[in-house]
Amino acid sequence: MTSTALSPDRPATSRRPVRAGRPLTRASGLGFGVAMMWFSLLVLIPLAAVVVTASAGGWSAFWQAVTNEQTAAAIELTVGTAFAVTLVNIVMGTMIAWVLVRDRFFGKRALEILIDIPFALPTIVAGLVLLSLYGRTSPLGIDIANTRPAVFLAFLFVTLPFVVRTVQPVLAELERDVEEAAMSLGASRFTVFRRIILPSLTPAIAAGAALSFARGVSEYGSLVLLSGNLPMKTEVTSVRILSSIENDNLDSAAAVATILLAISFAVIVLLDVIQRRMVRRG
Repeated sequence: MTSTALSPDRPATSRRPVRAGRPLTRASGLGFGVAMMWFSLLVLIPLAAVVVTASAGGWSAFWQAVTNEQTAAAIELTVGTAFAVTLVNIVMGTMIAWVLVRDRFFGKRALEILIDIPFALPTIVAGLVLLSLYGRTSPLGIDIANTRPAVFLAFLFVTLPFVVRTVQPVLAELERDVEEAAMSLGASRFTVFRRIILPSLTPAIAAGAALSFARGVSEYGSLVLLSGNLPMKTEVTSVRILSSIENDNLDSAAAVATILLAISFAVIVLLDVIQRRMVRRG
């Protein structure tokens, strides 16, 4: 008869219990199926159609479409400007959210409403507003129409609320007791922000940054009037895609759209990896 007891020289190994997934009920399965079908119709199938159209002419045609001098300049301007605007929004959006949550001042409710104006305002109207303020007849004496700073300004206007609105509710839910306890133990305000507050805000900041970048690379309406859409100077990819469609060159338009899709996906994945690492270090 064999003994099942562990010898003293043989340490016992602990195993984590394996959680078995719960099977879907009929209602859950039906809901999941409807959700996936709706998501496929709205997102997956259209994206797949764009990629298929882009590859219809083969790799050489795809490469020629995206490396065309005018197209490459539009992609460089769009992605570079969207990236720079995203960095600005990460800093300024977090600061605005902090002021709205932690401070009390006259006009706070009005500022809360004004933050959402880029969400509600049609982009072509936003372009008209920016042109009236920063065009030839600017009451401020600032004329940046038909220049690259105009593209930056238009991106900055339409992407302003994203980081603010993703960070604000998370910041409002943070417990002040932990911060006060850390400060009572001698931690500086910067240390409290870096070790306690920032790790909690990082996922929200990353989400807002991803939305800001995606909105920037796809912006069209606010640029039509302000930037002038000058080839090799202020033309962005959305205008370039529209020009290809108007010239009945769907393959080229789909190729540029596929490049933007790949870049946006890579940025979203990169931001997710960064925020996970910062949370772990925090």
